[in-house]
Amino acid sequence: MIKIFISSHGHFASGLKSSLEILMGPNDRVTVFDAYVTQESVQEHLDAFYETVGPEDTVLLLSDLYGGSVNSVMYTYLTKPNTKLVAGVNLALVLDLAVREEISDEELADLVEMSRTMLRVVELEQTEEEESNDDFF
Repeated sequence: MIKIFISSHGHFASGLKSSLEILMGPNDRVTVFDAYVTQESVQEHLDAFYETVGPEDTVLLLSDLYGGSVNSVMYTYLTKPNTKLVAGVNLALVLDLAVREEISDEELADLVEMSRTMLRVVELEQTEEEESNDDFF
């Protein structure tokens, strides 16, 4: 089974879980920790999380910012069996991961690539009439 641990600076992690549950319902395989809003540490919560992980589980650690302090702590857990770390998490990725029972390294890489496509500048589309008016000038 996949177990997901999301941590972020501030309340981004709990916001992701809230959005996930609004869209898909409760998901007990997703654990979150909002760093720097209390005196508790990412390490304390990761240690407690790993007490729930079995040898057959795949752990996906998701952080908000590559190279940030939260990501740096999570990086030290890559020595744990069946653990993968993804930085720069977004809701599209969390939604795709939360429905899976298992995932290969290749599938994870593909999902990360797909989630990148969700980050874009959105502009108004021109109607045919507007486009023809642009051609006039």
